[in-house]
Amino acid sequence: MICWVLYDIKNDKTRGKVAKACLQTGLQRVQYSCFVGEIDENEKDTLQIRIEELYNEDEDSIYIFPMNRKDFYQTVLLGQAFDKKLVSGDLKNLLL
Repeated sequence: MICWVLYDIKNDKTRGKVAKACLQTGLQRVQYSCFVGEIDENEKDTLQIRIEELYNEDEDSIYIFPMNRKDFYQTVLLGQAFDKKLVSGDLKNLLL
């Protein structure tokens, strides 16, 4: 599955830990607080558990959007939808 993780996290340290968790799971950063990549259901669940241990429920917003390839290809990316310097490999082929 393709999985998007987007967030608005106030604390710098927490934001860094969530970003690190996303990267360690195999997601790629496409914008400062937006990651996407192909992971399996178990990896998504593990990432969700890791993030739930980090964030502040009263201050932060985190979105995890799993989708299949068919739905991903219907995603509309407008303008500078992702930072081309950050995206590489298979993900670059998916986004371009």
